[in-house]
Order: sequence, then structure tokens, then C-alpha cells
Amino acid sequence: MPTMEHTCIFIVVMVVLDTLLLLPPTISTLKCSAAAEAVVVDVERSDFPQGFLFGAATSAYQVEGAVLEDGKSLCNWDVFCRIEGAIADATNGYVADDHYHRYKEDIEILHSLGLTAYRFSISWSRVVPRGTFGEVNQLGIQFYNRIIDNLLLRGMEPFVTIHHHDYPQELEDRFGGWLSPLMQEEFIHFAETCFKHFSDRVKNWMTINEPNMYAQLGYERGVYPPARCSPPFGQCAAGNSDVEPLIAVHNMLLAHAKAAKLYRDKFKSKIDSGISLSVAALMYVPLTEDEKDKEAASRALAFTVAWVLDPLVFGDYPPEMKRYHGSELPIFSPEEKLLLKDSLDYIGINHYGTLYASDCLYCADSICRNSEGNRAIQGFVCSSPYRNGIPIGDKTGQSYFYVVPSGMERIVDYVKGRYNNKPMYITENGYSSPLDEYDNYHHDVKRIHFHKSYLAYLARAIRNGADVRGYFIWTLMDNFEWSSGYKLKFGIYHVDRENGTMNRIPKLSAHWFREFLNGNGNGGKRLVVG
Repeated sequence: MPTMEHTCIFIVVMVVLDTLLLLPPTISTLKCSAAAEAVVVDVERSDFPQGFLFGAATSAYQVEGAVLEDGKSLCNWDVFCRIEGAIADATNGYVADDHYHRYKEDIEILHSLGLTAYRFSISWSRVVPRGTFGEVNQLGIQFYNRIIDNLLLRGMEPFVTIHHHDYPQELEDRFGGWLSPLMQEEFIHFAETCFKHFSDRVKNWMTINEPNMYAQLGYERGVYPPARCSPPFGQCAAGNSDVEPLIAVHNMLLAHAKAAKLYRDKFKSKIDSGISLSVAALMYVPLTEDEKDKEAASRALAFTVAWVLDPLVFGDYPPEMKRYHGSELPIFSPEEKLLLKDSLDYIGINHYGTLYASDCLYCADSICRNSEGNRAIQGFVCSSPYRNGIPIGDKTGQSYFYVVPSGMERIVDYVKGRYNNKPMYITENGYSSPLDEYDNYHHDVKRIHFHKSYLAYLARAIRNGADVRGYFIWTLMDNFEWSSGYKLKFGIYHVDRENGTMNRIPKLSAHWFREFLNGNGNGGKRLVVG
């Protein structure tokens, strides 16, 4: 645990940083003393526009369980979890949160919080277990029909993600998954199945969750399935970290564009509805005031966020990527560019933190020149949460997620400026306790402060004109956090695995969120963390 002196120094650093990043008037920092230190954050439900949606987000593999029940096939994660050392705590999603059997209870929890929307994903291997090689699984269709109907019955808007990292393992085995153009057609088949059965009640669709992050972790670093990579990013049995992420994203973007056209041509109703995807959107700020570092921060955003969004808004990859990737970057045909352009009705932003960016294109430093950042796939950028040994913000359980609330406003402003203020939703934002700290669900004040402060900056971005229409907390309950297993805890509800009951136990953050949404008492107005 840090000493009082260390904590005071950290708060002073954060005051300076947030001052440089334009501290909003709704946030103030109290003077640090030897006796106590605290940060006061004010945000209310009324700070957001009328009709603004507040929701929670989950994904199928992370919560459902029921791995082989009712016709579901093995998915890529079911197989990946069997690899020794692949999951930090040697667990899997075979049971997860048992949401498949407890979905009614979970929807009632959502309703009791006062949420107006729920973002969930559909298990590809539960609905079309063998893709185009087999039949539609009607028991899977019935399960998601029940979820949608129960949400609507309680006045909550379903936001459906079609593909959130999981797909039938058979597609990987047959033709290599997202490295093959055949995966585009498989995805269209899956998407059309979802549209046929659910679009009469679902107005908001998201085709693919975080193509950029999945490509990085699955094909650059090899820590997600299909576990492909090459040095210096990792030691995998096969892969090419400089090329394969580009191919995977290329296929995902075209799959999205084809699904969007299909939806608009055949399923989009006359009522207000839309289709989009979500992008992993860390914010990057220059490590120093050197112009090269400023350019590096801009490049980092282009090689992550714009990598996905530029093609879907403008019809082609960012000029920054085309400049440095050369022949390794796949090329869209003229017909594909027309298909891609304006294939988003809104933009989904998954934002968790902010990092420093430094130049590796012109840098002479031997460490920088020999790092992962000295590669085109990284935009010749080194990213780090540290400057002169001091962290950019409070650490979390995820090694590259650091708490910098002003990053929320800055990433929204970046998307607003680059894409002409296209409507946006914050489709994920959440806090995981550091792994060396117990996630005290009776008193998780750090999680409360995280959401209050990030919401305060989001509210200011909206006041300054950003067209943001909703905010989804990640996540409703502690779940299977991919390669981290159950060690990472983002939920506002604790799941009692220790005693085997799987009971959902509200954390202090759940009580705060309920009060915030209902505008009652201290939950909706003022919290002192210290």
C-alpha cells in the first residue's frame, strides 16, 4: 500500500495533469494534507439530456455459461481455454455467471437499478452452431427472444451486439476464421439470422465488438484465440504479427459493411433504428511537448480508432496508415469503398483509460528503437502509463487501463472532430480493481469515483456540443474476463462463486448507480472519496 506521502504526491500530480487537460467546473480537488486527502466529484442525472440512455453491458461468452446445452456448439473460446497457461487463473466460461439459466433474475436487477437500456451479445455458436454448414438452432433463438421480450416488458431498450469475440470453432478449423474472406459470408449468414428473428423488436444493432482490439490480442499478441503471433510480440506456434491483424480487421470491416447494407435494405423499420459497431478507444497524449511525440499521439489514435472508423465513415483506411504500411495494408476495391462509406448510423466507443505516446519513428533511443513500438503495426509509437516514473493515473487491474477521467472528454472530442459529430454512444466504460487489492464489494469507492468522474467529463463534452446519446457501464456483474479469467472484476454486482451459490450481491457502486439514476440523495449528487 502507498504511504500517505506517496498518495499526496500522486494527487498533486493528478491536479497538475487535469489542469493541463482542462479540468471541468464540476470537478474540484481538495487540498492534500498529512491527515487526509480527498477528491470531490459532482455529477447528477440532470446533467445529461432528456432521453439520454443509461445502460449496462455484458457479452455472451462472459456471462452465459451452458457451454454445450440446448444445441450450442464449441466456440473458439471454449477451445482456447483448454490451452495450458492461456487463462490467468486456469478457468473458463463453461458456467461463467450462469446467465443462461438466471437471465430473468439479471434483467430484474437491471430494471431495479433504473437502467433504460441493456447491451448484450448473441452467441454465434448458440444460434448457428455450424454456421452455413448446419441449421439454425431454434432453442438458441428462443433464448434470445425471451431476453428481448423481458427487457421490453420492463421498458428497457435492447442494444444487441451480433459478434463479441466468440464464434464457432468449426469456422476456425475449416478455413482460418477472420483470416479468410469466407468468414465475411459466414458472418452475413449469422447476422441475417439475427435480423430475421429479432429486428421486429430490436432497434439498435452493433455488428462487431472492437475489431481493432480483437485483432491486436488474437493476431498480434496471441493472447486471445486463435493465438497467432510472431516476435517481438509473442512466441506462438504460427502467425505474423505485422500482417495478420490487418487482414483480420479488413475482413471484419467488410463483414460489417455487408451486414449494414443487408439490414438497411431488408430489415430496417420506418421507426428510428440503426446499425453500428464498437471500437476500442484508449486516449493517447504526448509524452513530452516535442512535436514528434505530439505527432506520435495523433498517429496512435489513427492506428487504433481511425483504423476501424475511417473506412466505415469515409470509405478507406486513414492516410496515416496508408503512409507507413505500404503494401502490407489490404486494399479496398472501388465497389467495396462505396459499400463501406457511411455504413455506420452511430459510433460505439469503448473507453477505459489514457496512455502516454512517444515517437519511435525518428527516435534514436536504443530502447525505443528495439521495442514493439518500432513497427508499422504499432504506428511507430511507444505507449506507456508512466512519465519520469510517475503514473498517468491510478492503476486498475488491467495493465494498460489507468484512471484519467479527462480522457473521456478528449476521446469524445477526437471522434466528434474527425467524424463530423456523428451520433455516439459510450458502449463500455468501467473500472477493475488492481489485482493486488481486494475488490471490496461492500465498499468499492474507487469504482464509484471512477464512474462519477468519467461521467462528469462526459457531461461536459455533451454540453460543449458532442452528440453522445447513451452510456453503458461495463459491467453488470463480475464475469469471465477473457484471458484474465475471473481475477479481473469490473462488475457493480459481485457473483458468489466462493460458496457456489452464484448469487448476485450488489456492491456499494450498484447502490450509488441506482441513486444516481433516480436522482436521490448523496448517490445522485456528491461523494467524497478519501
